[in-house]
Amino acid sequence: MLGVSDAVVVSRARRTRARAVLVLGAALLLAVAGTTAPRGEAAGKPGAALAVGAGAVGGVGRGVGSVDTGTHAHIPLYQQAVSVLPDGARAGVPSDALAVYLPGTRVADPAAAVLASAVGATPTTTVVVGPRAAAAAAAEQQEWLAAGQVPGAGGPHEALARAALLDLHSLTVADGVVVAGWSSMWRYVWPRDSAFVAVALARTGHVDDALAVLDFLARVQSPDGSFQARYLTDGSGPPDARGVQTDGTGWAMWAAGLVLAEVDDADRAAVARRLAPLVERSAVRALSLVAGGLPPASPDYWEVPEREVTLGTAAPLVAGLEQAVVVLDTAGRPGPAAAAAAGAVAARRSVVDAFAPQGYGRYATRTVPDAASAFVLPPFWTEPAPGAHAAWRASVPSMLRPADGLAPGGGWRRDGVSWTPQTTLYAWVAAEQGQVDRAEHWLGVVDRHRTSSGAIPEKLLADGTPAAVAPLGWSAACVLLAIDALGTRDT
Repeated sequence: MLGVSDAVVVSRARRTRARAVLVLGAALLLAVAGTTAPRGEAAGKPGAALAVGAGAVGGVGRGVGSVDTGTHAHIPLYQQAVSVLPDGARAGVPSDALAVYLPGTRVADPAAAVLASAVGATPTTTVVVGPRAAAAAAAEQQEWLAAGQVPGAGGPHEALARAALLDLHSLTVADGVVVAGWSSMWRYVWPRDSAFVAVALARTGHVDDALAVLDFLARVQSPDGSFQARYLTDGSGPPDARGVQTDGTGWAMWAAGLVLAEVDDADRAAVARRLAPLVERSAVRALSLVAGGLPPASPDYWEVPEREVTLGTAAPLVAGLEQAVVVLDTAGRPGPAAAAAAGAVAARRSVVDAFAPQGYGRYATRTVPDAASAFVLPPFWTEPAPGAHAAWRASVPSMLRPADGLAPGGGWRRDGVSWTPQTTLYAWVAAEQGQVDRAEHWLGVVDRHRTSSGAIPEKLLADGTPAAVAPLGWSAACVLLAIDALGTRDT
């Protein structure tokens, strides 16, 4: 395993108690002030950098406070963020901590940690880090941010985009290794999540990091082009017997094509050749799966066994084959590119014939609205499926939850919980379709209900309270892609 333990002692803090009192006191004042400040006002105003650094952005994590949750699920927040430590180590930030960071980073302020421990409060992290080591870790994270672009810089979404970038950086535990989340059952690499993260990294100017993510996928991919549901961070294999999930093959090809599009023209052919083994293995696998029409049943992003094929499995294979054509052609592989092109056309026809009559729902045999309806629209398919726009819009009412976010599908449990991966996915698709109001709405839902550290959680309870894992890499990636698609990328 790579260095992903919860705590790594680096050095002992030596700041004075008096300075620690001042720092923590200021953080407390900011947190109190934040309860009355409308969410999103911090960006671009005096003191905004300090507020973000202290994890005290106004209203974050407060919920909407008016929904009767007696019949709804109550899920704890497992942690409010992941703190960056020296030498690449990471530590979860307890949900009850008054987290205080060095400005603009997820590096805990060591002075505040000393005081919190002294007075019996929960510090940002129990890892003891000296001021010089903390400053060095903060500088490293700031340099990483500066090496790319912040989507929406100068606009209303800048703070959210910065938080999403910090989330992705904090979840990166080694070169190309981005865990889905920090809680123990999420601290693995899902090909699906990594594909979205790679695209988000590429579109925010971190192309080398995006390619490293795809290199990791190439390393763990089976020779037959398949992917397990998830992998250990050292790349040695899966952590359990969940088995193969077919959509991973499609997502790997899709991500490779979208990342390649962000590569400088002069380097594109060389990068395509680098990606070709991953893509060609995936294409061969995908073509075998769709040779008779639709692929066999497989678990998809719902992570449950399936007896019949879902749109969440079939649609990504089409998206992947379409992008495989670009990668393989650019890599000088005309034969495999032509095979992928023919397969993409046939697979697309099969998906449309099977799923269009049911409104692009979860199954081809009955109407069950599903977030996978987004996968038959750009930026997934190069051209929208016939009737896809209407089906995607029609999926929303059955998926809507009390906090104004979305569930994974109309057939999902009615527990009042919004899921940020699907909410932010719909924000991105809306932005790509030019539906600015819809994109802004779903981004706003997530923005208003981040954790007190500003991280994007996996779930929102009925009253908007952040719950479960925080941050979640898939959601952070979709946030960045949505803001980027709104056309406010800082150039």
